[in-house]
Amino acid sequence: MDGRGTPTLRGALAAYLGRARGVRTSEDGVLITSGTTQSMALLGEALRGRGPVVVEAPGFPLHHELLRRAGVETVAVPADRDGLDVDALPDRDVAAVLVTPAHQFPLGGVLSPERRAALLSWATAHDALVLEDDYDGEYRYDRDAPPAIQGSDPERVVHLGTASKTLAGAMRLGWIAAPERLYGPLADAKGWADGGTSVLVQLAMAEMIGSGAYDRHVRRSRDRYRRRRDHLRRALEGELPEAEALGVAAGLHLTLRLPPDVDVALLLRRAWQRGIALHGGVVGETPGVAEGMPDHPLAGPVLLIGFGNLPDPSVERAARELADLVNGARAA
Repeated sequence: MDGRGTPTLRGALAAYLGRARGVRTSEDGVLITSGTTQSMALLGEALRGRGPVVVEAPGFPLHHELLRRAGVETVAVPADRDGLDVDALPDRDVAAVLVTPAHQFPLGGVLSPERRAALLSWATAHDALVLEDDYDGEYRYDRDAPPAIQGSDPERVVHLGTASKTLAGAMRLGWIAAPERLYGPLADAKGWADGGTSVLVQLAMAEMIGSGAYDRHVRRSRDRYRRRRDHLRRALEGELPEAEALGVAAGLHLTLRLPPDVDVALLLRRAWQRGIALHGGVVGETPGVAEGMPDHPLAGPVLLIGFGNLPDPSVERAARELADLVNGARAA
């Protein structure tokens, strides 16, 4: 078995990514993984010894830790309402820059065309790769999602995708569309990691893509999540008018910027005691949430609310529960 993945799925994904996300790749350029978590671990192996990797602050702490566990130094650069602050990139040689340009995690901004062009120019000048995490690129609700950066420079940009948001995380299926220089290192790292992702899962995914079922499923899901997000946002505006919803209409989570007097750590503890799964922190202070950056442009408490598994009839009650938690965690 080819540890890179079955040719059937790699070819199907190359065609799908081309029409859905503007990715320019081929069967040979696609590596199948068990999800973005493994994709980041493999990239850490492939990039070890090539220099540090720039990461967004705030960003996804797990991915940053995976790079560090692979022996790769990370350098944090602020992300604001418009994504990574490209002007703040360091004037030094680095191996790569890890970005979430279509829907910055967790703040929800979209990297503008000007910043995209500037990022590619900076990467070219420093001979660095761009690691594009397109974790929920299929879910933009107010307009078409911007195309992947990879399409502008396939030999400089590594595109990461996953079926976790569109199908199910339990499938453990992801992919990397890589420049040719990484074919060997990534295939070697994948072979040593597990020898290959489940062939049955790969063939099922290839059949879904080839039959058109995957595209139809994504379209239906997009409509459903758009309605749910709109419903949740309206409910939160009524229950928590002081909170600001950050980012564009996209993805499967809503990020709320809370009033500065909210003790978000207390809020999270009480939420978990009630069996409510929430995530958040203080931008500029909390580890993984741009810690050590008190002057971050969005410094202050934020809360992440996932709505992918929130039943539609429960949205109003969820907003009321959240308002109760927020008000109970405000300083006296």
